[in-house]
Amino acid sequence: MNRKPTTKYDLEGRLIEFAVRIIDTTEALPKTVASKNLSGQIVRSGTSPALNYAEAQSAESKADFVHKMKICLKELRETFVFLQIIQRKGYFKEPRLEALLNENTELISIFVKSIKILIQTI
Repeated sequence: MNRKPTTKYDLEGRLIEFAVRIIDTTEALPKTVASKNLSGQIVRSGTSPALNYAEAQSAESKADFVHKMKICLKELRETFVFLQIIQRKGYFKEPRLEALLNENTELISIFVKSIKILIQTI
């Protein structure tokens, strides 16, 4: 795998790496009816923040930028719930999802804080 290293301050890079890790996780799930359904949904919600963040960079106004950032946040929160479902179902041994859940939580925190700051400037 040829993954570009990211710093904790490179938000776009972190979102892309997060998306790749989500894809890796779903590809490692067992091939059951339930996990296939979860896989499809978490791939959409887990890759969406990177794409929406890229779109936000070309927002037409500050309000449009905030709206796109809120979409990123919504998708990150949805992904977090999917990861918790996968974890509680026991598809992986306990430590497998810990780092991914931690990164998901950090990204949510970044977006919450960013949106709060942005809303104050509108």
